[in-house]
Amino acid sequence: MRLVFMGTPAFAADCLEAVLKTEHQVIGVYTKPDTPKNRGMKMIPSEVKVLAQAHGLTVYQPATFKDDETYETLKSLAPDLIVVVAYGKILPQRVLDIPRLGCINIHGSVLPALRGSAPVQWAVLNDLPETGVTAMYLSAGMDEGDVIDVRITPIGETETAGELMDRLAILGAELLRDTLDAIATGTATRTPQDPALATYAPMLTKELSPIDWNRPARAILAQIRGLNPWPAATTNLGGTDFKIWEARPWTGEASAAPGVPFALTKQGLAVGCGDGAIMITKLQAPGGKAMAAADYFRGHPILM
Repeated sequence: MRLVFMGTPAFAADCLEAVLKTEHQVIGVYTKPDTPKNRGMKMIPSEVKVLAQAHGLTVYQPATFKDDETYETLKSLAPDLIVVVAYGKILPQRVLDIPRLGCINIHGSVLPALRGSAPVQWAVLNDLPETGVTAMYLSAGMDEGDVIDVRITPIGETETAGELMDRLAILGAELLRDTLDAIATGTATRTPQDPALATYAPMLTKELSPIDWNRPARAILAQIRGLNPWPAATTNLGGTDFKIWEARPWTGEASAAPGVPFALTKQGLAVGCGDGAIMITKLQAPGGKAMAAADYFRGHPILM
């Protein structure tokens, strides 16, 4: 099949790499425009663009699909199928109508659960026991298309969103290869989603970062894992604002009020929660590097 691939981050790059190992022909790659990053605001290409250029593929980076020129360029490629993975742009109906076999998407949840832009992170934030990836046909509605196939995996008790993303990228790449084979042989199925079961995973913001220590310990642990690597859970301890990267349940007695540190061990700093306590094991002070909490507070004593 003649494929157009659309994607942007590393998750999508893993899927593109899997497609390039098949017999299908990638005739064009679409990705978001380069973005300025870091202090120098240097224009940085997406992971998909870097991979595509390394394989000599033609890369397109339109700001929108609303203009006729962009639409006609895509139409002139005459793809049999468009594959979309974490592209970051909504495709209008006339674009969805271009390929004769339709448009498919690999989504980082088991649809209809966690429709939206941050399904992997919200699976962890919501403390779900499992999640997965879904292959689906794209429709005009956000993540509302018919399901082709799914892969399910448990979420580890200490697994961060970043770690889960890496695992789901591998699972998604495998699912994409199988889905392309099914479409090519005419064996792909279509199962409509039940809208009554839909949940949503909105874009992450830094407003999610501050820890509310009145919440249960398990919910705070899920927040820390779900916001790692971005935007990171944050809190103020002893007058200093920290990013909290890792924590674990506190197994000893906990009589401190929510948000109050009460013990420093070789493993980390214990802090009271709404129903017990957690132990912060890795954090980052302003202008510093992420480090073990026990090491940091041995050099920067905190009142308890």
